[in-house]
Amino acid sequence: MNEQHPQDQIEAPTSFEDVYAVNTELVRAVEAALADDLDGGVHDLLAPLRPADIADLAVVLGREDRRRLALALGDDLDVDTLIDLEGSVLADLLAVMSPHAVARAIPELDTDEAVHLLEEMDAARREQVLARVPAPDRAAVLEGLSFPEDSAGRLMQRDLIAVPAYWSVGQVIDYCRDTEELPDEFYEIFVIDPRHRPIGQVALNRLMRTRRPVLLREIMEAEATTIPVDMDQEEVAFLFQQYRLTSAPVIDNAGRLVGVITFDDAATVLEEEAEEDLMRLSGVSSETDLSDTALRTTRTRASWLLVNLGTAILASMVIALFDATIEQIVALAVLMPIVASMGGNAGTQTLTVAVRALATRELTAANALRIVGKELAVGAMNGVLFALLVGLVAAFWFDQPTLGVVIAVAMVINMVVAGLAGTLIPLGLDRAGIDPAIAATVFLTTITDVVGFFVFLGLAALFLL
Repeated sequence: MNEQHPQDQIEAPTSFEDVYAVNTELVRAVEAALADDLDGGVHDLLAPLRPADIADLAVVLGREDRRRLALALGDDLDVDTLIDLEGSVLADLLAVMSPHAVARAIPELDTDEAVHLLEEMDAARREQVLARVPAPDRAAVLEGLSFPEDSAGRLMQRDLIAVPAYWSVGQVIDYCRDTEELPDEFYEIFVIDPRHRPIGQVALNRLMRTRRPVLLREIMEAEATTIPVDMDQEEVAFLFQQYRLTSAPVIDNAGRLVGVITFDDAATVLEEEAEEDLMRLSGVSSETDLSDTALRTTRTRASWLLVNLGTAILASMVIALFDATIEQIVALAVLMPIVASMGGNAGTQTLTVAVRALATRELTAANALRIVGKELAVGAMNGVLFALLVGLVAAFWFDQPTLGVVIAVAMVINMVVAGLAGTLIPLGLDRAGIDPAIAATVFLTTITDVVGFFVFLGLAALFLL
């Protein structure tokens, strides 16, 4: 009889649900346990979960259940769960945690992670927490908080390995083995000069494949990409993406090495910026999410709805100029939305591509003219294609060939304008120092509506009356 090993008894996962534990049944069970004040039941339900799963569970739960969850877990709330959260969800959990519990977690975190937690607190509570943090860790966190928001200084971690160029590979390996205060994760060794300025770096895989007597200056990569401490985090993320960086040294104004940014930090920024641009294109604040209260969400969205109301009134005023024409030809009221809608959608397609291209530095002043020309051509070709289709439909529908020609011409003009506006608006806003994702959609909608209505109704007034 063959002996059965323990690993033979482990069933391999066969589906996504076997790996990802947060499902409707779990959420309902946790909600029931929290409602019945069954702290032990909550612990049993969450015992098999990983910190990232508990973070997702906190997002799904309502605000009160989320706070009860933090109270039920108490000191068992894993710090790795907190760093996977942000915004109102993180603030809700931190609000019910004792300052002592948060302070105890700070030394376990990288500097950027600790800053991420503390910046979600108000100043008074932050001081209560920092007063309980050991002095060296407190100094590092305070320095991180002193840098501008969304800068490399906020994003970097201070724990790194920096050694002189005259050290050998063997010395570096022995140093890493004997030093207790090493980063939890690191990918490269930074080589510094006597003034603590980075002059190169050595990837761990290269270090491990090199013989012990070899000096670092012989194997280091001298052309390392350094990041100023005040660089915007979006620019940092672009550099990581552009040059496929694993980690990069952060330097102060004197060129001294003060920290390191790793690829996972940059990936988080890329994800946040993409989400922010997507939400702003929809007129929604980047700080708004499903976990916010109805009142706060209403406040953040109302301002954009007010702006859109103003642009809608402007479009209505254009329509009012031709009210007599519409009264005589009712078919115009039926067909007007088609012209405006097609122009708006075509413009949005161009706008989305342009905003993304600006963010990834693919659209610059150097190639702007060529891109604008291309979008004009695309708008013209799509305009002609759909103008023929809509023109024929309108002519047969209302038995007026001239009406078909009018709407066809109006659609070509509006789609050409939409392609032009979809490129020029984000370029202009970017040149003015305004994030195109914030205001571009409002301007685009106004232009396509006003031009579409004015051209269509103006042509109708000239040729149909």
